[in-house]
Amino acid sequence: MEITALKLKALEIRKEVLQLIYHAKTGHTGSDLSCTDILVALYYQVMHVDATQPNMIDRDQYIQSKGHAAEVLWTVLADKGFLTKEELLTFSQLHSRLIGHPNNKVDGVEMNTGSLGHGLPVSVGIALAGKLDQRPYHTYTLLGDGELAEGSVWEGAMAAANYKLDNLTAIIDRNGLQITGASEDVMSVEPLDEKWRAFGWDVHIVDGNDMVALVEVLSQPNQKDKPKMIIAKTVKGKGYSEAENQAHWHHKVPTEEQLAQAVSEIDAQMEVLRNGKE
Repeated sequence: MEITALKLKALEIRKEVLQLIYHAKTGHTGSDLSCTDILVALYYQVMHVDATQPNMIDRDQYIQSKGHAAEVLWTVLADKGFLTKEELLTFSQLHSRLIGHPNNKVDGVEMNTGSLGHGLPVSVGIALAGKLDQRPYHTYTLLGDGELAEGSVWEGAMAAANYKLDNLTAIIDRNGLQITGASEDVMSVEPLDEKWRAFGWDVHIVDGNDMVALVEVLSQPNQKDKPKMIIAKTVKGKGYSEAENQAHWHHKVPTEEQLAQAVSEIDAQMEVLRNGKE
């Protein structure tokens, strides 16, 4: 897809996520909106996945370690055809497969996540298996910045460098906020880039809401024998002005009036793109 089409897709997904959360009366709104551009870049431009062959052996592997942002993942998977739009509307209802965290009973989901700190270590195992089996797939994982307080993240970081996993790319959604406030106040992790370089990773810092920058860094081959870390600096609640950079929108459901305002703002952004004014 062209960059403008990807930007429009990200806005479309944001609008659908907000509508889904409003309909379900639950969801991690701010967390979903901050990482929407990342998922769109991965699923619509970078990763080799196919909804008609969800279990093909050499598909790229995506692990959403930041599992609480399930609404954006469900919305993207539905848009890509891994599940129907009708099923999407069952999100968080009794007996639905679409629960509040990724569920591997759904095509396109490689593992159940939600207990933070597990995604990177599991991704290391998947990438190592690919090396041992001489398979061409690439493994991607998305972490939240609050998740970096988990010790298992750093065990995974050491192992990935130790095994020279240049078929592994990790992305940190660095929006600076978590449910209890600013991540640096809860548990400081800076200087983040220096820490990952010290652990043996090839580190890139990008604007995580800039589609051009995301596609460029994700499309570049990994440095030989090194896992890639992308520190994606994002805005929590991106796309809806009232939610942007607001920690209390981590798990806040929009009211009818707020949804209408958010949709209006996103529609205006889409109109600007369609008119080529950006």
